[in-house]
Amino acid sequence: MITNETDMRHLRRCIELATEALEAGDEPFGSVLTAADGTVLTEERNRSNTGDATRHPEFELARWAAMNMTPAARSTAIVYTSGEHCPMCSAAHGWVGLGRIIYISSSAQLAGWLEEMEAEASPVRAIPIGEVVPGILVEGPVPELDDQVRELHRRMHGQS
Repeated sequence: MITNETDMRHLRRCIELATEALEAGDEPFGSVLTAADGTVLTEERNRSNTGDATRHPEFELARWAAMNMTPAARSTAIVYTSGEHCPMCSAAHGWVGLGRIIYISSSAQLAGWLEEMEAEASPVRAIPIGEVVPGILVEGPVPELDDQVRELHRRMHGQS
């Protein structure tokens, strides 16, 4: 369970970014990359409605980190995200050598919500981050915030 106020502040920002994505006509996902001390380095929202389905925020953070951080700094960085990484984003995270991941809602939760809403399932099988990147420190879901993420997905699929 996440109780640290710094973590909660960054996770709330992920929800704001996911809301921005939804309002821009995209899937509601948002992510924040911080240094080990909590300093925000960059943030991103989903942009896969551009026609490039790889424009997930977690993938964009991995790209940014590869170009702007040393390997040592990447290994102690923290990725905060509204939803657990898909396998593509997990792999990018692992290849770049980013540190800890904290997510609000799990891939399993999202799959269940989509099924409840009778929405189209993801074209990629949900695989927990730790199965894609063994040994990575992963924390989530965060029950205090997952209802907000669920509501964004309900709005996306016309359920609210």
